[in-house]
Amino acid sequence: MTVDEYLAWSDRQSERQRTELINGQIVAVPSERLLHTRVKTSAFFALRQAIAAAGLACEALPDGPGVRIDEHTVYEPDAMVYCGRAPPLDSMLIPNPAILVEVLSPTTSHHDTSAKLIGYFKLPSVAHYLILDPDARTVTHYARNAAVPNVLQSGALRLDPPGLDVAVEDLLGPA
Repeated sequence: MTVDEYLAWSDRQSERQRTELINGQIVAVPSERLLHTRVKTSAFFALRQAIAAAGLACEALPDGPGVRIDEHTVYEPDAMVYCGRAPPLDSMLIPNPAILVEVLSPTTSHHDTSAKLIGYFKLPSVAHYLILDPDARTVTHYARNAAVPNVLQSGALRLDPPGLDVAVEDLLGPA
């Protein structure tokens, strides 16, 4: 299945079910633990507040819109930031994500740290990929031009570009 076929299929679904298109196959995203939902919500709000504080022309989004990796793959990150002109309101894809966030879970951990890591950085607009581990209370920060990831348990995280400062504790939410 192509991305365009997937989007048409998704648009025809009467009930919202989280799915991703991986190598042409529709894959259901498993149900989430409450902890996972709390952390991804915290990450969205922390990024949104950081954008407001910096006064940037960017927008933070929770899960929902997808990110096209190639002609046969669409991932739905747990949160993201894009900058510049907004896509049309009926768009199901964000074409220019700058920051992508995934929250680890027992069923997605391997994919989030391998295929998604590689896939997200295929996109020229992606500057940062954050992997949040709710159990270890860590944020692994992959930056486009960094040789190794930065693993943080606390403190400030600078995401430049686009020029955001966010606290690791705010991304992870209350313990």
